[in-house]
Amino acid sequence: MKPANGSNRRQDKQQNIPLAYSFTSIISSVERLLNYSFRNRTLLQEALTHRSSSSSCSYQRLEFFGDAVLGLAFSKYFFLTDPDLPPGSLTDLRAANISTEKLARVAVRHDLYSLLRRDNTPDLDKLVSKFTEEVMREPKELGGHPYGGSTMKAPKVLADIVEAIAAAVYMDCNFDLEKLWKVIRVILEPIVTVETLDQQPVTMLNELCQKHKKKAVFNKYRNGKLNIVKVVVDEQVLGIGSSEQKKIAKLNAARAALQRLETEELALLTGGKVSVAGPELGEQKVWKDRLNVLCRKMGFPNPVYEIEDEQGPDHAKKFMCSVSIGTIAAMGDRKSKVKDAQNSAAFTMFFVQSVQ
Repeated sequence: MKPANGSNRRQDKQQNIPLAYSFTSIISSVERLLNYSFRNRTLLQEALTHRSSSSSCSYQRLEFFGDAVLGLAFSKYFFLTDPDLPPGSLTDLRAANISTEKLARVAVRHDLYSLLRRDNTPDLDKLVSKFTEEVMREPKELGGHPYGGSTMKAPKVLADIVEAIAAAVYMDCNFDLEKLWKVIRVILEPIVTVETLDQQPVTMLNELCQKHKKKAVFNKYRNGKLNIVKVVVDEQVLGIGSSEQKKIAKLNAARAALQRLETEELALLTGGKVSVAGPELGEQKVWKDRLNVLCRKMGFPNPVYEIEDEQGPDHAKKFMCSVSIGTIAAMGDRKSKVKDAQNSAAFTMFFVQSVQ
């Protein structure tokens, strides 16, 4: 969603002068998005004003109120729509739908940060831009993911905007919770439900391993500013994750391991042969070159390959390699030659990490 009269908005930010017409157009854009007309537009103006702005009161009080309001709205929705849900499930569903990660993706999807009035915030702008780029590279199935999926932590400012808008609507409609839900649900889709709730990946992995009397070990190390986490089960590396944030790196590593185990659970956890579904080796040989070409074309950093694991005697050694591009990492299948293991990692980067 792009507000009208973008040139005036840019002038507003650069000169730190609130131009009435430009902000009126922004308010109109939000009203069209919500299909709701504010009786008191000052509330929405406040909801879209960062604390760095000197033009008027910021969204901080509304954001505080909106956090509680959204929690109540989701609690009521799930309580009424499924009378059989136990308290624990109600808590999980509410937390998943109002998490910073989930609401930040709502803000990205509707380009809400571009509507925020703020003064001289280059660091914040850069952070939001970087997160937005990460989200756009995520697999589609993680679009409403409550536990992230990008390699960086969601900037809180994005979730704050959604919460502040929710509070503004709630106050404007005279604290009518049912009316608020009808209005705000439009932008909150997809709603995380019982059917789509993705349990915390680390918990899922640990429970799966315990079922087979195994233990998942998370090995952590740093590469510059980047945190790298490898999931190891019975001395086999099952997944690798990376992020500037330790927690997100661990989540991504667990998620990568779960993706690998999804089709190989019995073989991997009962000592069978490890094999990742994918093209035959002859078809994989091209992927390292293709990844190099893609990185040059898109202006990405050069791929960096590392040998993550090697097993077997010298005459029959097998290697497992990872590849990283900036803050994104992927790991390939075990191969008898290092170059083949690198090609396998490059293939995984293309089709699992979705960097194209």
